Amino acid sequence: MKDTNKIFYLLLFVLALAVNLAGINVKFFTDDPGLYASLAKNLVYKKDFFELFTYTNVDWLDKPHFPFWAIMLSFKMFGICTWAYRLPALIFFLISLLYTYLFTRKYYNQEIAFIAVLIVMTAQHILLSNTDLRAEPYLMGLIIGAIYHVSRLQERYTVADLLLAALLTACAIMTKGLFVIVAIGGALLGELIFKKRFTDLLKIKWLVLIVLTIIFTLPELYALYIQFDLHPEKTVFGMHHVSGIKWFLWDSQFGRFINTGPINRKAASGSIFFYMHTLLWAFAPWCLLFYYAIFKNIKNIIQHKKLAEYYSLSGGLLLLLLFSFSGFQLPFYTNAIFPLFAIITAPICFDQLSRFGTKLRVISQWIFIIALPLVIVVLNYFLKPDSNLFFIADCFLFGIVILLVALRVKEAPKKLFFFSCAAALFVGFYLNTVFFKVIANYQGETTAAEYINQEPFDSFPLYSLKTENNIFQFYCKRPVNFLPIEQFDKFTSHKATVFYVNQRSMDYLLQNHAKFTIICSFITYPQENIMPAFINKPTRHSVLGYVYLITKPL
Repeated sequence: MKDTNKIFYLLLFVLALAVNLAGINVKFFTDDPGLYASLAKNLVYKKDFFELFTYTNVDWLDKPHFPFWAIMLSFKMFGICTWAYRLPALIFFLISLLYTYLFTRKYYNQEIAFIAVLIVMTAQHILLSNTDLRAEPYLMGLIIGAIYHVSRLQERYTVADLLLAALLTACAIMTKGLFVIVAIGGALLGELIFKKRFTDLLKIKWLVLIVLTIIFTLPELYALYIQFDLHPEKTVFGMHHVSGIKWFLWDSQFGRFINTGPINRKAASGSIFFYMHTLLWAFAPWCLLFYYAIFKNIKNIIQHKKLAEYYSLSGGLLLLLLFSFSGFQLPFYTNAIFPLFAIITAPICFDQLSRFGTKLRVISQWIFIIALPLVIVVLNYFLKPDSNLFFIADCFLFGIVILLVALRVKEAPKKLFFFSCAAALFVGFYLNTVFFKVIANYQGETTAAEYINQEPFDSFPLYSLKTENNIFQFYCKRPVNFLPIEQFDKFTSHKATVFYVNQRSMDYLLQNHAKFTIICSFITYPQENIMPAFINKPTRHSVLGYVYLITKPL
């Protein structure tokens, strides 16, 4: 590898790292991060390691515990704040980069490993999800890490690889459920089947791996048992006698995938092509190269040509197929296997391809090199942020990078790759430093929480009338209780109490002639989907609403 190329790999890695971490302190602007942060916050307040509560006394059964344990530890170390919520997930994102590098270098070479890492760091949904953060960064590190140690274990038995493979697999299960086994176990199965090493499946080390994984997963089963199985009288999903363990082993994953579990979509997504078109933007600017890499690898398998490894192809495609046939589909699900997608795609960026492949590589990359920055220029024109400082810095910084690449890099495929990275990071920098902050500034839940955190309200009990108001709950500096809105009229207290209500709750109270006094109202953008009318500053007021703090007469 030429020294010039090493410099650009390092430069783009540093810039990509900075862009991915740039949103670490952006206030929450969607409800899911507020929910996850509030769950961990309640663990701290209750001094409880095992039982999850959304509000002070509302049991929560949806996701496994591992991310909340990591966030709770971060809160205990650094205090309850926005960046402390994101920190552990971003650490696992960095772990995913490390394992992506180690795995790719093991089976390909160092330069392909650098490329795979940069593909992960510049994929558009990764740049977005590292700010609008859920559980996927945890899964990225845990899944690729487990596959790496399984691959080492397959070649040579070591206690370290056995323990790490089991621990990472168990933590992945305790993050999202049993479906992660499809990627990890499927990767190993594909490797052994395609290399016709069937007898290796019978080795005792795999049985030991399974047993250790079950042992490392016991904290999750124990937590669910003491909160739910020991208390059949609790009402969960509108039912009694709900088993937390049964939910974990079946309903949380398989029930959701076939859309029959207690948490489901009224109208199932159902399209097997959902992720095909979702990846066009989520895995941009690499998605078309990824599709071509899949085609090329499958063609080589059919023609009995050996691949360097089959782990990434088998694990990535099996889980992608599972998601595609699921009745419950969300765009960010595939983020967890983006490291595997990057490993599949990386060789295509520089390989000697057919005439068709070379044309496809050039055309597909230039589409994104031009389109991605153009989208941001148009977005900034309509958004009209209060300051253009970060937009100008964005243009200047990545304009310099593109100029240096154009002048110093001679090989056409590498020049194209560096241009694509720069275009993707140009988008990510703008989203994390400008766009998301604009959206967060119109989050009334945050403003209401900051208002009620003032000293005159310190002794006032707080309630929310809807469970969806998690951002308000998190940014309040004390516990928030939940009161079903239907019980508002019956609520009595010997002291003044404050209630947070969104517009739907306010409409309900007015229709039912409830008695209350408005303390203060706050402007908000009341939905998570970004509408064109919001982006266009002159029409933004037309899609804004209000949230309220109210009190009830004693």
